[in-house]
Amino acid sequence: MATVDLIGSSAKFRALLNDVELVAPVDSAVLIQGETGTGKEVIARAIHETSPRRNHRFVALNCAAIPGALLESELFGHERGAFTGAWAQTKGRFQMADGGTLFLDEIGDMPLELQPKLLRALQEQEFERLGSTQTLRVDVRVVAATNQDLGQLVSRKLFRADLFYRLNVIPLILPPLRERVEDIPPLTKFFAAKFAARLNKSIDVIPDDVMAVLKAQDWPGNIRELQNFVERAVLFSPGPVLRLPLDLNRTVKQSSESAARTLADADREHILETLNQTDWLIGGQGGAADRLGLPRTTLIYKMRKLGIETRRSSRARSMRRPANDQCRAAANC
Repeated sequence: MATVDLIGSSAKFRALLNDVELVAPVDSAVLIQGETGTGKEVIARAIHETSPRRNHRFVALNCAAIPGALLESELFGHERGAFTGAWAQTKGRFQMADGGTLFLDEIGDMPLELQPKLLRALQEQEFERLGSTQTLRVDVRVVAATNQDLGQLVSRKLFRADLFYRLNVIPLILPPLRERVEDIPPLTKFFAAKFAARLNKSIDVIPDDVMAVLKAQDWPGNIRELQNFVERAVLFSPGPVLRLPLDLNRTVKQSSESAARTLADADREHILETLNQTDWLIGGQGGAADRLGLPRTTLIYKMRKLGIETRRSSRARSMRRPANDQCRAAANC
């Protein structure tokens, strides 16, 4: 497990890692369930890399990212001429993962009409490419993941019950980040170091009040949302101390309110605060872009995206307004 990023020491996370160590040596199917951003693929990779299959390939496929008409070909491959545009024989993910692990993410989005063929491949470890009658045999362990309730999909006849039971041999439930708050500090430090190195910066200090803000958030996007937020915080930090793009003092005092604020609101507030400090000077030495560590064009783009107008555009609009009012008055006469 040393080759994947498994960060955390909370009781729930340690229990999950214990389960990973128990299921890794066997070839039974695993169904990983959890909210968006909880790290389902990371856990799938951990299972693979601590299993006897670790010297073979880990092949991932997001079932929701590929149109249903193409998903069968992605899974099982196709022969030349099997359909329009099939210029050559192509291996599918099952054949590519032979001897290793196939990770099927967002399995709940798999079309009903394709599920019987997947069930057969899971049970018999054999399949045919599209356009072929030759049966191919493979040795593949399947790990599936979903953020949906497959049981409910089965009851609504949107997912086959037999496929659900075949996948759900070993269920693993990933806890959301709000249930493992103790893991936020080590995750934050890991992401800060990672993005600082990528941006050629040095983040040496994460203040206690900054960490208090992060621990007070609900994080509906879980670890992925925290990661994206820390990346933005590293970008906005001009020095070695991590600064969050929001008013720390007010947020610490009003943590319940801060939990409901969007990250876009936080970015907007931080930019406005910096603009006020520089008397709305955007470019040049000592300007807002310089203080934020951003190119001038990038800051202008962010301002437009967040609905922040420069004083020049606001002044131009106010100068045009009387003329427009006169035109409307003349039209009403």
